[in-house]
Amino acid sequence: MVVLCASTLGYSYVSSPANAAVTTYERQAELPAEERASVVAPTGNVTVVAGHGMKGELAALVAFGPGGKVLYHNDSYHGYFDVDPVEGTRRTVEYVAEHDYDGGDCEGKCTVSVVERVNLTTGEIERVYSRIIPQDRGANWHDVDRLDESHLLVGAINTDEMYVVNTTTGTTTWEWSTKQSYPIAGGGPYPADWAHLNDVERLRDGRLMTSLRNQDSVVFVDPETGVQENWTLGADGAHGVLYEQHNPDYIPESEGGPAVVVADSLNDRVVEYQRAGGEWKRTWVWSDERMKWPRDADRLPDGNTLIADTNAHRVLEVNPRGDVVWSAPFYAPYELERLGTGDESAGGPAAARADLQSQGVNGTDRSPTTSVAGFSPRKVTNSISFVLPIWMGFADAAAALILVLTVLVWAVVEYRNSALSVSFRWPIRLR
Repeated sequence: MVVLCASTLGYSYVSSPANAAVTTYERQAELPAEERASVVAPTGNVTVVAGHGMKGELAALVAFGPGGKVLYHNDSYHGYFDVDPVEGTRRTVEYVAEHDYDGGDCEGKCTVSVVERVNLTTGEIERVYSRIIPQDRGANWHDVDRLDESHLLVGAINTDEMYVVNTTTGTTTWEWSTKQSYPIAGGGPYPADWAHLNDVERLRDGRLMTSLRNQDSVVFVDPETGVQENWTLGADGAHGVLYEQHNPDYIPESEGGPAVVVADSLNDRVVEYQRAGGEWKRTWVWSDERMKWPRDADRLPDGNTLIADTNAHRVLEVNPRGDVVWSAPFYAPYELERLGTGDESAGGPAAARADLQSQGVNGTDRSPTTSVAGFSPRKVTNSISFVLPIWMGFADAAAALILVLTVLVWAVVEYRNSALSVSFRWPIRLR
């Protein structure tokens, strides 16, 4: 049993695509800058992937050329999240990242959340904005959107708010708190990780769209009047609509909307909702047997959809028929961006306009399971997947458990047998 379990684990470790990919991407990135630049055709598009890693390990920002070769790789931070193209450039992006911090200006443990700009060809990095955040407030920033040359819209998970900051002066010019519109009784534990506001986006009409993960809702906010309740997609606990979603993208009327493409994370699917008659109606869904906790989906101008499938450790692209046309192993991808196609889903058509074909698992759309006290079997399995090593699946975890139990039982049996076989003889015998 020990040999069988150990062999199974060894094979999984050696053959894991995601595990091998980490080393491959690092090795390719060690090429000189001029060679890395040459692997991308001048007219080819680049796909940039941000991975959050786990416990400060294996997080990376990676740019793939059209042939899948690595143009850029950086693993300086403990987590990478949002990544956006910089307007007016071909190979420059801004990203959100974080690393642990224990400097003298921090009481206890802290995290530094940063927004940085990098030229993927030269590797030159510029710090745009940063803040030191206590770690007792749960996660930090997962999304920041540029409004103009000097203003950023920040989605602050640690304070459950959106705010606009002037990066030249460091002053906050506008802010909105989730607590203004939602009761503390809902969502997650307060105050550590109550709303988990994980996405922000300014729409063309000036409204702001945000994702409240723990309220299972995509919310539209007028900067002057607040939440537009009749526009809210989803509701706290309405897991048939959304279940702890990430990275919703708005598709405007000019592209067949209003519509929203969402990574419906704990339902293990990607969905799109179209707004008609003052209501949201689901018009597209995509999933397969492997999908596990996706956290980003971008609609491209040709109707294809890019997906970051976090706990399946892969990034993929599906066409309007639902076929996978490109994929790559990647450890815990959070967000991805195809350069030259607009920010996120800005240039992509709505599902109805592009006649996208839905795909589920065995003809279904993975309807959510029943939850008890906020936990469902799917949430439990995804939580386990999140903490397992990169190469380990559930079968491997079972093999590891059997291996440990077998070794323990074996040790106990050997100890008992050895104890029973020992006899003691007194040095002096009485007659």
